[in-house]
Amino acid sequence: MLFLVATPIGNLEDISFRAVRILQEADIVACEDTRHARILFERHGIRPRRLVSYHSHNERSRASELAEDLRTGATIAVVTDAGTPGISDPAWAIVREAIMNGVDVVPVPGACAAIAGLSASGMDTSRFVFEGFLPLKKGRKKRLAAIAEETRTVVVYESPHRIKRLLEELKAACGTSRKVAVARELTKHYEEFHRGSLAYVSLAIEQRFPDAVKGECVVILEGKGASEDEQISTEAESQTDL
Repeated sequence: MLFLVATPIGNLEDISFRAVRILQEADIVACEDTRHARILFERHGIRPRRLVSYHSHNERSRASELAEDLRTGATIAVVTDAGTPGISDPAWAIVREAIMNGVDVVPVPGACAAIAGLSASGMDTSRFVFEGFLPLKKGRKKRLAAIAEETRTVVVYESPHRIKRLLEELKAACGTSRKVAVARELTKHYEEFHRGSLAYVSLAIEQRFPDAVKGECVVILEGKGASEDEQISTEAESQTDL
């Protein structure tokens, strides 16, 4: 059996009893960074039977090795440094191998930065699209152009040293009045949200961090036409009330 175990995205208390039990009982725990995982394990008294690395640089080769372990009857739990495996983190290759070999793949749900940020963003959560990290160079302009035309709420991950650049690009692609929320350091002591127009949030972050921004960011962008749709809906309701 292959378990995909979600781990905390910051606050180490954000892990389920089930996740702790599975990590304790699994024959193998595959970690993105074994050193990082040990911090979580020590906090919750988890003593894995066997720990191996499984990250973006060895994902394909290690997936084949883990698939062989699964074929021989081993139970494997996959964890990443933070959040849900496979969501902008390694897991896809081993999941594919497991499915191809008839092995049960079991998600153990928990923290996910995209969902946490979206839920508290104030944006429309009824329909959204997850873009993960945008390409650094090739295809970036094309993706930004597509995001600008997207009518659903858009969720994007961005590193702290590129967040200012991304906001400038979004202003150029979407206009300065499009609403956005930037969530930083989710679930941690210094968690904060910046909400408003792209112009306002971009300026707020520049003033808050004149040098380098600290902490990973989740960007939640309003869909194209969302403000207009909301205004029309409000006006229609007002007319109905009258």
